[in-house]
Order: sequence, then structure tokens, then C-alpha cells
Amino acid sequence: MNRSTSAPSRRTLLTAGLAVPVAAGLTGAVTSPAGAATPRAVPGKWDHHLKSTPGNLHWGGFPIDATPGVTMKSGEIVRVDALSQQGLTGTMSPVDYMGQFGIKPHEVLADATAFWESLPARRAANQNYGGGHVMTGPVYVKGAEPGDTLAIEYLALDTRVDYGFNGTSPTSGVMATTYPGWRAGDAPLDIPSDLLSRTHMYRSGIWHGKEVIHFSDSIKIPTRKFMGTIAVAPPTGEFVGATIDAPPPATGVQPSTEPGKYGGNMDNRDLTIGTTLYLPVWQPGGLLFMGDSHSVQGDGEVSQTAVEHSLSGTFRITLLKNTPNDLPWAETDTDWLIMGIDWDLNRATKIAVQKTIDFLGRTQGMSVAEAFSFASLAVNYHVSEVVDKTQVVTGYIPKSLFTHRPSRSPHSR
Repeated sequence: MNRSTSAPSRRTLLTAGLAVPVAAGLTGAVTSPAGAATPRAVPGKWDHHLKSTPGNLHWGGFPIDATPGVTMKSGEIVRVDALSQQGLTGTMSPVDYMGQFGIKPHEVLADATAFWESLPARRAANQNYGGGHVMTGPVYVKGAEPGDTLAIEYLALDTRVDYGFNGTSPTSGVMATTYPGWRAGDAPLDIPSDLLSRTHMYRSGIWHGKEVIHFSDSIKIPTRKFMGTIAVAPPTGEFVGATIDAPPPATGVQPSTEPGKYGGNMDNRDLTIGTTLYLPVWQPGGLLFMGDSHSVQGDGEVSQTAVEHSLSGTFRITLLKNTPNDLPWAETDTDWLIMGIDWDLNRATKIAVQKTIDFLGRTQGMSVAEAFSFASLAVNYHVSEVVDKTQVVTGYIPKSLFTHRPSRSPHSR
């Protein structure tokens, strides 16, 4: 397991700045100006397929010594199968759990049942790492070392089943008594607490030529699929917990609940088809984990879940040597996405603004004062998620405002 022989360092996000070279911040466009997903042609095949078999699944954390499920070269394409954790980690089998919502046994993925059957052995081996997610991985990228960056291009995302789940309760998400904004006397929502009342199963399907979630007979929500959790293996002996001073986890493995400088449970709805995500490398090979897959979510994920939906994703992963970053960031054709992550939403916003200023200085030659002014006038800051202990604010820098647009960096295709 992910245990360090040295004493764990203070939990920190190391959010002092964004140490990214100009070339890595000026890659090519992969979405349309209107924001609709128009990715480059998706390959008819991929170089590797990482399936969600028990040996490739990890429960609630990112062990840095996990055996790679796939070893790949920079620039290759990998297909990754992910499982929604809904109904997979309790005492009831997935078939029985999902049957309560009208899902037939033949609709339950065989690998979901296989994972559930592996739970006793995982518990006996202390391999429940504290988060609720089921992660597929890791992907080992040859040549990746600390100080490098992985560029992860989202080429395709596909639903594996035609159903997903969203959870609500009287005190879930931002209504929870543990949420930082809660105050004594705040009333819970008027929602029954029984499972069938607070859990919503939604079918997906094609409606007028588009894949949608059938919210009701009259409301159809277009899918916008993404991996809610995508992470590299964290630095040895450093951990991010539910609070800034929480002790290291007993397992010695970073739980999957809290996002951090390794990425993780960012729940950013724009990490979808046509986006390139940049994750700093902290361990040899990078060791990339994916899971917590979603078919649709609004900014904030305020009830604590999206539509939790098993997906398969196709990604091109390119290694950027000697390209250090302190935190994840991303880009589409229309915007650079600069993230701030902290336990405090106000500080997450401040970090996102500081990183925006640093980015504009490095890539556009702006002074600090100019970049701060530009951030206030033209950058939109979205609350990506607020319910995962550490919270994520994303600044969207519009590329269209820059008359001089450098060409794509060499790794873009």
C-alpha cells in the first residue's frame, strides 16, 4: 500500500502558483466556438483497453504502489472502462440493489457484480481507502517522472448502460450539517429519508437524435459525460483530508473524496469530450486513475452527486517532459480553464485568480496589474464543485480575446 517510510508532511495543496511553460499553455483547439463538443476524429481503434475487472479496480483511493493495469507510450490512445459506485459497495448485491429501482438482472454489468463479490477480500486486506469511488487503473506512461506533466485529451465518452442514479436527502450536499455553510437552526429539506425516496434512477436514451437523461415525460436533459474523478498518484507521504489539519489516513493511501494537486474528485463538468486536462506527475509513470463517471451534472454538484453512470472513455495521453505544475488545469478550443482548489471556497477563488494572473503573465506577457484587471473584466469564475471537502473554482479565460494566437504546441494533433 501507499505507505511512506518518512513522517507524513503537513497536508497541503501547494497552491503557491502555476509553474507551467508557455508552450504547454498554448495548445490547439478541440471544441467549437459555440462550446458544443466537436472533437477531432475519434480513432476507430485504440492502442490499449483497460477493462474494469477486479484486478484493475481500486476502492476509494489512489495507492501509489498499485500494479499498472496498462503500460503505454506517450501519444498512444487508451480506452478505459469505469463503473459507477452506485449500489456496488454495500451489503446488498448490485442485482438486488438495482432491482429495487426496476433494473432487470441482465441490465447489471457483470464487472459490477464481480467487484462487489471482491469486497470481503478487499476489507480483509485493508483495501478500503476511505472514499466511496470505484477507480479503474492505474495507467503507467513510460518515461513519466516527477516534474513532468500528462496531457490527457478526451476523445470519446460512452454510456455502458442506459441508467444512472442521483442522490438527494434532507441533509445531503450543501444542505449537510457538515457543509461549511451550515449554521445552527438551518432547516433540512422536506425530503423523505428512505432509500427509494431520496435516490433517483434516471434512464438515458436517444431523443430527437441526441442522447438525453429522461428526467420526466416533459423534461429531457442532454448528456454531458465526464469522469468525475481522474487523478495521478499523489506525492509520497502527502495527503489531503476533510480538513486542513486532519491526520494522515490509517491506510497510508490518499482517499478519493478530496481533490488536490493530483487532480482527483474535481467533478468539473467541462472535463469532457474536446477538452485536454493537464495533470502534474508525482510518481514514476504518473499512475493515472479514473472513475466516478457521470452522464450529466450542473456546476456545483449541489446535492452531492451527479447522474452517476457507468461509462467508457477514450483518451490520448501525451507526456510533457520537464513541465512542472502545482495544480491541474485544462483547455478547450474556446477557453483556458484555470483551477483553484482549497478547503475554503473563498480561498479556492483567490487561488484560481492568482493562477489566472500567473498564467496570463507567462503566456501573454501581461504585467500583474494588467492580468488582474483582465481577470476582473473578462474571466468567468465557475464553482465547479462544492461538496468534496476541498472545493474547486475554475476560471475560464476566453481565447477569442487574444488577437495573437500562437500555433499549437508540438504534442497537439
